[in-house]
Amino acid sequence: MTVRYGFLSTHPPTRCGLATFNAALATHLGEIAGPSGIVRVAGHGDDIRPAPGVAHTWVDTAPSGWRDSAEVLNTFDVAVVQHEYGIYPGRDGGEVLSVLRRLTVPSIVVLHTVLTHPTPRQKSLLEQIAAAAGAVVTLTEAARDRLAGYAVDAAKVSVIPHGASDWTGEPARRHDGRPHLLTWGLLGPGKGIEWALRALARLQNLKAAPVYTVAGRTHPKVVEQHGEAYRAGLHRLGAALGVAHDVHYESAYLDDAALGDLIRSADVVVLPYDSTEQVTSGVLVEAVAARIPVVATAFPHAVELLTDGPGLLVPHRDPAALATAVRKILTKPAIAAGLRERSGHAEPALRWPAVAERYQQLAVTLLGSRTRPVAVTGT
Repeated sequence: MTVRYGFLSTHPPTRCGLATFNAALATHLGEIAGPSGIVRVAGHGDDIRPAPGVAHTWVDTAPSGWRDSAEVLNTFDVAVVQHEYGIYPGRDGGEVLSVLRRLTVPSIVVLHTVLTHPTPRQKSLLEQIAAAAGAVVTLTEAARDRLAGYAVDAAKVSVIPHGASDWTGEPARRHDGRPHLLTWGLLGPGKGIEWALRALARLQNLKAAPVYTVAGRTHPKVVEQHGEAYRAGLHRLGAALGVAHDVHYESAYLDDAALGDLIRSADVVVLPYDSTEQVTSGVLVEAVAARIPVVATAFPHAVELLTDGPGLLVPHRDPAALATAVRKILTKPAIAAGLRERSGHAEPALRWPAVAERYQQLAVTLLGSRTRPVAVTGT
């Protein structure tokens, strides 16, 4: 069935996890259902020049931005709205609710964050967003379970996993055959790289000491507020620990080919995140789908995907435990092979084509059962 999708989200050339997710979903749904259009949300400092596939840009300083965005989305068959607090204008990004209430087409809201302890305003806003949506998608069971603490109609909620690209293939060897640890994604406080550096220092007595790649630019909002202070602190810590020469920072933007090569070169993906709230990690899904063993702190998405699965969980802020888990994978081939094998069970459902098909089925169901709502004007 041909369905014309309108997407509301940050979007490339903005570089953030939400933009990357939206671009991939739009691309794969387009392959199934036909061309789509993007209503791109642009913040301070974003490049707002015309971009492929972008039908409209919502600039955060535009007083009628929510109204104009809704009118563009109404020219499509289904609106897919990516939700994160702070992405949209207004307190806690509240102007997205005005968009949803003005829509005359069915909407699917994808919740990328569901907080355990929201402020009263955040809780109320999310409840109103879910009430205005035709369907709600969470990316993990953990996020859906958290919605039990909100006044959200459970019948509206579907769990569709975060999609992953196909990075499988021949391993790309690097670093003279030394074991390769990898973390990638936008950099900033809370990423936990300092704990990985301390773990790396504990692995120097291995016969072949590992090297560690930290790939990704500093998050634009972090740069805006704090510059490169976090990255500079990591460089100082690496020098103090004596591992500076074993850590490679790749801060340039990597295209798909370069990122795929980097992922295939990894022996272990390390996700030492500080957050105990994170219910979605695109990097985690990509690593699992690529069949790379993962060592991660016990944030909710990691607990859900890695328990009895393709990785090892460690406590937060515990470099000794992190080092022990990495050492186990690097020195015991049977454990590494077993973790890679476990990845194979999850892999097909995590691929973007399968994920896009789930959204298509949800959209067709909405279109088949809907009664057109009356547009609500005002904020």
